[in-house]
Amino acid sequence: MATLVLILLLLAAAFGVLGAVLKVALVLVLAFVLAVVVAAWAGVWWLRSRFRAVERELLRRAREEERRRNAVDIRRVRNEAEEDPPALGRP
Repeated sequence: MATLVLILLLLAAAFGVLGAVLKVALVLVLAFVLAVVVAAWAGVWWLRSRFRAVERELLRRAREEERRRNAVDIRRVRNEAEEDPPALGRP
């Protein structure tokens, strides 16, 4: 592969278009590097958004569990209105 590239560069130099070939090669390499950087940035952004979504869901579940833990279970609370009132006066 390196031999092919070397031969192509020598041919380009012989025909006087080496500068244009190198510029095109530079543009291609830079475009590839830019594509890799953008893909990596997008991947990191997506992962961060997924982590934030999971964190929000875990916090929501924790708050819901805390509310349920602190809630009053009406099946176990005495209904004072239905009880006999205490006798007033003499015991």
